[in-house]
Amino acid sequence: MGESGTDTRRRALAVCLVSAFMTGLDVSIVNVALPSIREGLHATDDGLQWTLSGYALTFGLLLVPAGRLGDARSRRTIFLWAVALFTLSSAFCGFAWSMNVLIAARLVQGMAAGMLNPQVSGLIQQMFHGYERGRAFGALGATIGVSTAAGPLIGGALVTVFGADHGWRWVFLVNLPIGLVLLPLAWRLLPRPQLVHRRPESMDPVGVLLLGIGVAGLLLPFIQRHQWEGPAKWLLVPGALVVLAGFVTWERFYRREPLVKLELFRKRSYSLGSAIALFYFAGFTGIFFIFTLYLQSGHGYSPLLAGLAITPFALGSASAAMVGGHLVSRMGRRLVAIGLTMVIVGLLATMGATALVPAAGAGLATALPLLVAGMGSGLVISPNQAITLSEVPPSGGGSAAGVLQTGQRLGSAIGIAAAGTTFFGSLGEGWPTAFRHGLVVVVSSVCIALAAALYDLVRTHRDLRHADATS
Repeated sequence: MGESGTDTRRRALAVCLVSAFMTGLDVSIVNVALPSIREGLHATDDGLQWTLSGYALTFGLLLVPAGRLGDARSRRTIFLWAVALFTLSSAFCGFAWSMNVLIAARLVQGMAAGMLNPQVSGLIQQMFHGYERGRAFGALGATIGVSTAAGPLIGGALVTVFGADHGWRWVFLVNLPIGLVLLPLAWRLLPRPQLVHRRPESMDPVGVLLLGIGVAGLLLPFIQRHQWEGPAKWLLVPGALVVLAGFVTWERFYRREPLVKLELFRKRSYSLGSAIALFYFAGFTGIFFIFTLYLQSGHGYSPLLAGLAITPFALGSASAAMVGGHLVSRMGRRLVAIGLTMVIVGLLATMGATALVPAAGAGLATALPLLVAGMGSGLVISPNQAITLSEVPPSGGGSAAGVLQTGQRLGSAIGIAAAGTTFFGSLGEGWPTAFRHGLVVVVSSVCIALAAALYDLVRTHRDLRHADATS
């Protein structure tokens, strides 16, 4: 492809990355604004919880259907509609006059994010190949890492600059100029779809319904674990598993084009990569939740200082993700295993730092360990995504990425619930002890991800030896 074509693809990638940053930011940026929202809109605990969990719920529900829709129709068109909807819902969030309006707008905002994200992965699959694809996914991984980790910092800065009364509104309104710039650029730069006739039946509405009910049933008990009192909520989990088993059965025998091609999971790269993503995100996301609580509630850090304390993780993740994008084509799953090991070492060192410096200096004492953990994270997320999708045909890149990202959303919800429950259950022993106990849960989840990566390496080595012996 000529130089001009390469430049166009790079600009299109930049558009995709900015959109991924915008949606990723809204996963974590709202956390530090919750006290201001409580005061400004007289919010209850339930209302604040739905401000966070409603976004996560609808985000997770739309990933697979939207990815399939982009594959079957037009990724560019779905991308444009999603950016427009995200921008509009962000405006409603920012100008919300009641908690009901804010919650409804957050639900729509999550839907738009769920529509948008699989198009980004699908477009990368479509526009790049081989070594270039690894680099593009490296840039995407850096973007995801920075947006998630920088959310508390940016949110804290906005609340500080604009004040407690109106700062929370700017947490949402900051998306407006980004979205308004993205729309014309996406219209001009993103590749137009090839004209291929598709039957309306190919969207598999029964599969969409079954998967939606199953994912919602799994997510709700975890994201509503504090607000929904009593054990009855956990009955949704076995019910959801039954529905998902029905979904798998339906997909296996569906005669037209299914929502999810189950044969993907016969590829070790995809099945193990999905498992690594699920367990890693179960740990990765929980870090920010318990660390922010530990610093703000335990040591009186301001939202801005708490955001600054997590910045080393973001910087390490961003820098290493770019390096990982260059190395993944040569090192493969070994790179992911190295990254997971670095995350574990960094988090164990973080636990040690909080034991040695349990007072207000904990934020500074954990900077270097979190930097190491962040660098490890950068070698996990984007290389694992590139490897997981490496054997997926570009025509199915959106739906395959949607399944992968749905696993990440489920992992995040389960991980935050597990780490948070352990954290709050240990508060009687002091904030530092509670934080370390929560980190044990996080590290355990990352260890499971590392075990899956090592298993893949052993199987690959065994297959190569067998091939050499029979040749």
